[in-house]
Amino acid sequence: MAYPGHHGAEREIVQVNPTPRKPRILLAASGSVAAIKFGNLCHCFSEWAEVKAIATKASLHFIDRASLPKDLKLYTDEEEWSSWGKIGDSVLHIELRRWADIMVIAPLSANTLGKIAGGLCDNLLTCVVRAWDYSKPMFVAPAMNTLMWSNPFTEKHLVTIDELGISLIPPVSKLLACGDYGNGAMAEPSLIHSTVRLFLESRPQPSY
Repeated sequence: MAYPGHHGAEREIVQVNPTPRKPRILLAASGSVAAIKFGNLCHCFSEWAEVKAIATKASLHFIDRASLPKDLKLYTDEEEWSSWGKIGDSVLHIELRRWADIMVIAPLSANTLGKIAGGLCDNLLTCVVRAWDYSKPMFVAPAMNTLMWSNPFTEKHLVTIDELGISLIPPVSKLLACGDYGNGAMAEPSLIHSTVRLFLESRPQPSY
């Protein structure tokens, strides 16, 4: 006797788990001599993550574009304004914020630190930060002269960004590019990379 809906042996249900996508990391450089190491930092992350990068106008004085990964997209302030022409066009700093799982600003100059702490957004980098969804992580690696680092304003600014939920990768003491010796040099790219990667690996894996 045949039963409605019965077609012999039940079919085996096979669940296919899609390969998780790579983390999306937005790297950014502001105007510090330490930006000469930005290419190294980009290569470190590009080995295991999807990477896009932002460079402020001042940082471009120090970044050697030839040192960047060949397939890396580097965004500048000019593209923030030129990419929009009319209502309905995408807004670059919003699109980058939506795309990224995490943002890393290295180097973070004293000037850009002050802008972020004050809520200013006058370039692509600071517009992304002002529009950032703080349920997603952000790391900063400051780089500045020793007396700039020890300036009372710096302490106030660091307290403010900490309250936002931004994680600090502290500078180190060494002979600085200006000739002074002391604290204020950006942490090495290898330390920045390992800090961020360890953070990501210690979290429950999101369903990208």
